[in-house]
Amino acid sequence: MEIQQIRYFLAVCDKSSFTRAAQSTYVAQPSLTQAIKKLEEELGGDLFIRDRSGCQLTPLGRFVEPTMRQIFRETQSIKADAIRFNRLNTVPLRIGVMNTISAQYLSPFFTDFQQERPHVELELIVDCESNLLKLLDDDTLDLVISAPSTPPIGHYHSLKLYEERYVVVFNDKHRFNQFEQIDLVAIQQEPYLDRLNCELREELRNVCQDKQINLYAAYRSNSEEWILSMVRAGIGIALMPEFTIPKKADNLNFRYLSDPEILRTVQVFFQPSSTANPEVNQLLEKIRVNF
Repeated sequence: MEIQQIRYFLAVCDKSSFTRAAQSTYVAQPSLTQAIKKLEEELGGDLFIRDRSGCQLTPLGRFVEPTMRQIFRETQSIKADAIRFNRLNTVPLRIGVMNTISAQYLSPFFTDFQQERPHVELELIVDCESNLLKLLDDDTLDLVISAPSTPPIGHYHSLKLYEERYVVVFNDKHRFNQFEQIDLVAIQQEPYLDRLNCELREELRNVCQDKQINLYAAYRSNSEEWILSMVRAGIGIALMPEFTIPKKADNLNFRYLSDPEILRTVQVFFQPSSTANPEVNQLLEKIRVNF
């Protein structure tokens, strides 16, 4: 199977016509038809049914189409990386960052690293931990920065970056401004903004059950930005990692949570094979020195 055959196959899928597919790929129609026939021979069945309106995928064609598209996308990505490396002499370094981890604490570190190594091109992918670890397993990512509540399943190596405490966030007119610390009992009396992406959400729920505390969720959101906006508007209060709060946060204040104090540990995870990449090793060494 050749990548050109896959390209022609996808063109026919998109255009629903061998003629239009040949035009879009700038190839003679007989050449495109021959390439599709060879692909069908390799796969053991017809991929298209032709009719007066054009052509449609057979059940076999529908079955292989998603995989064909994935193969083509990955091939194009590899080509793009190679071109970028050869033309610009840069090395791509792909880092996954869990979506509840603040940029403000790590951005200066990455900026410093890239200034020291201008040939390294950093690509930061923000997503939930489970998706990032899948990408790490597939070697799509070089590193994943996360704060797991339990150790992730897999043969990962890890380095500790930092710890951060959870804080109670409220707007600047809230009664909590008069307190030095705030516990869960006080929070129980306020409309609570529930962060759906919080990795300690289940742990917090268990603590509340043990203490017979009921947090009334006025709103729920998987966006940190939306939670902070609702706090600013005085809709409720939220529990968040301390570095999630912007340094210059207009209309926002916070206090550390007490009874219980909740901490999370932010770590970097990587496959043992990743250390074969010298740039990954350099980044890991800088983490060891700086954190």
